Amino acid sequence: MAKSLQLNFYTAAGKQTSLTVDEPRANLTPAEVEAAMQEIIDSQVFEVDGSFLATVKSARIIERTVEDVVKA
Repeated sequence: MAKSLQLNFYTAAGKQTSLTVDEPRANLTPAEVEAAMQEIIDSQVFEVDGSFLATVKSARIIERTVEDVVKA
């Protein structure tokens, strides 16, 4: 089963955007995730349509099962 951590943000212009981290650590706490998201915002590394990430919207763990039907 594949897991990913989806980090959802609002930009300074109010646009919603997200970052996805594959195979996050199993024992992440909400406080750790929120602190990491705030560090991402503070770093101003990511820009969307000319606006930096501004606020945390939400975060969630997504689990999915992938079954190959045909594999070359």
